[in-house]
Amino acid sequence: MTTAVFAGPDPHGLAAALEDEGVTVTHVDGVASRPALEEAGICDADLFVLTDVGQATAIPIARDLVEDLRVVVYTDDSLPEFASALEVLKVDPALLDAAAVAEELVGTA
Repeated sequence: MTTAVFAGPDPHGLAAALEDEGVTVTHVDGVASRPALEEAGICDADLFVLTDVGQATAIPIARDLVEDLRVVVYTDDSLPEFASALEVLKVDPALLDAAAVAEELVGTA
């Protein structure tokens, strides 16, 4: 079973689309700090989904905790340069809807 930690707002319904594909999703409450990520279950997660590039510092933190973690940034905003250099799948909601992204993520698990 695939598990995901979700950080940021979800105006496009990606968390629900992931759940529809059988993914267990937990949400970070507030800022995606190391303690918040750990409390949300990042250490046991297969996937980290971020929708707020203002919290991009959570990406290296999550990767520090789980080296082979898949990271998806689902927003039309640009990633900061430091985060762009990491292995991150950046998806623009204007190009792929939440259901298509969820289907692809589960299909590549």
